[in-house]
Amino acid sequence: MLIADSGATKTDWRFIDKKGNVHTFSTAGFSPLFWTSKEIADELNRKIPRKVKSQISPKGVLRTNLKSQIYFYGTGCSSAARNKIVEVALKKVFPHSAPHIHHDILASARALLGRQKGIACILGTGSNSCYYDGKRITETKGGLTYILGDEGSGAHLGKEFIKAFLNHELPEKIHKAFLEEYRLDKDKIFQAVYHKKYPNRFLASFAKFVHQHLSDPFIHKIATQCLTEFFEKTICKYENHRHVPVGFVGSIASNFKNILRLIAKEKGVEINKIISNPIDELVKYHLSL
Repeated sequence: MLIADSGATKTDWRFIDKKGNVHTFSTAGFSPLFWTSKEIADELNRKIPRKVKSQISPKGVLRTNLKSQIYFYGTGCSSAARNKIVEVALKKVFPHSAPHIHHDILASARALLGRQKGIACILGTGSNSCYYDGKRITETKGGLTYILGDEGSGAHLGKEFIKAFLNHELPEKIHKAFLEEYRLDKDKIFQAVYHKKYPNRFLASFAKFVHQHLSDPFIHKIATQCLTEFFEKTICKYENHRHVPVGFVGSIASNFKNILRLIAKEKGVEINKIISNPIDELVKYHLSL
């Protein structure tokens, strides 16, 4: 069994061999919005470690007569056409496998809620949420990508911070610290946002700086406003959001969990779990089936 959780920046992989041993490796994030099947296959072939390759034939065929199950959960995997891009790539690398392609929001639901109903949220480079009935996703809110939405995400936090920087609104101490660490100006920022690949990753990279300076009231206000917007535009729009558990997954959720808990209390929301990464909980879920 091969399980993958793919965000916009990184894919975490777990390979469970016939003896039940779990092998871990990672690759770049494979959003079919930005990657082709060939690019995904090439990256995967480069990054599969030797301990996993030792159980795969030179042509990428698993040494078994049974089809190995691949469960790939990925950002952007929300339509048949996009899922096909990932499926084709996986079949190139593992031609005797049976790939199952799902949206990353289902990974979050299974990792956070298992088989109980509730609301699952992603706060990483991007953001999303869903209502999960214990088996299926019955409703989603958010996930409008970094241009139209992604409130509370790393890209959103980074965008709001960069806007404050470019508009000379940052406290002088924070402004100087940012310049010393990143050496950026308006032209370099515009080049990265409007002309280079993966501007969402570029913007999300500044969430780390925001987290490091949360003790500053201005920075704390930016983070609080971004995460409050996520609650108001997603969680609070579910009819029974005050009556079911709400879970969060992702680097932003983990790093800004104290702010999340404060906002949740104000909104009357019960947070049951906040985890940085769903992959190990996904392994438990699939091994329990």
